[in-house]
Amino acid sequence: MPVSAEKGKRTKEVTSYGDWMSQLPPDRHSVPLSDLAIPGSHDSMSYDLDINSSIIEPDRLKKFSKICCARKIVRKWAMTQWLVMQEETITKQLDAGVRYFDLRIARKPNDPNPTRLYFYHGLCTRTDVETVLKDINDWAGRHPKEILILAFSHFKGFDKSTEKQLHTHLINFIKTLFGAKLIPKGAIPTLKSCWDKGRNVIVSYDYAASQDPELWRKILYYYGNSMNLTEVESKLQQELKKGKPYGFFVCGLNLTLPDNARILKYTLRLFDNFLNVVRRSLPMLLQWVTVQAGKTPMNIVASDLATYGDFVPTVVKLNISKRV
Repeated sequence: MPVSAEKGKRTKEVTSYGDWMSQLPPDRHSVPLSDLAIPGSHDSMSYDLDINSSIIEPDRLKKFSKICCARKIVRKWAMTQWLVMQEETITKQLDAGVRYFDLRIARKPNDPNPTRLYFYHGLCTRTDVETVLKDINDWAGRHPKEILILAFSHFKGFDKSTEKQLHTHLINFIKTLFGAKLIPKGAIPTLKSCWDKGRNVIVSYDYAASQDPELWRKILYYYGNSMNLTEVESKLQQELKKGKPYGFFVCGLNLTLPDNARILKYTLRLFDNFLNVVRRSLPMLLQWVTVQAGKTPMNIVASDLATYGDFVPTVVKLNISKRV
């Protein structure tokens, strides 16, 4: 087929990112989901951090949990998914086109409810896990052709005496809540196979002891692990050049604070915060993604500000512009 004819098949534009998967050209419907470019959010629930929470990480600051200014500093440099003095809730992220969610789970110390869990990033969230998952389930029910990927990980505060109970409770809740929407692990599905079966939720659960057939294994996540854009791009490029892994994988555009004394270079800035740093860097990272996608495979692309600027449109358009 001539190149011009091939391109002609992909000229359809996405008009609503709340339903972008159903608007992809027909030749994308039978492509494995691991071959599609999918917008994702990193630390998806970090807009909801509780200033009254104990410090969960970093470890060196845990002893300062009772000091308000310490919690404020942690929140200032841990909060993500927040725009113009407004939190970008899970529902807003879904409406904007985000389809992969990085959900880090924690149990609050001394919580009187033995099975209540929260999300965390430095601090725990105000909203518990079950409340948020119900919102996601409701959205998935209203958008049956949009495939969601939920990645559960970390599980802070799960001590040996309660670990099994907490995992069992959470897994049972997930399976009961999403029910027939769950896509069981196995061969990588396509949009069409999901639509035909009426399933649209993939759950990745990073707990080695779980062998549940409905839960997927941990999804490979490539980190730049730096606050330096050049280093982030270089490290991601090195990983992507190794070749496409089997199954889903994430290219994380997220920046990472140092885990040593160099962190003070950032956290002691009086008139700056993590979100400002991300805003300044994201346009350049998106330029890199567009170029890199022409050289190596891209699957899930995640950001700390997934609803900001052209992030979602840039990632989604990779599905229309790239060749099979």
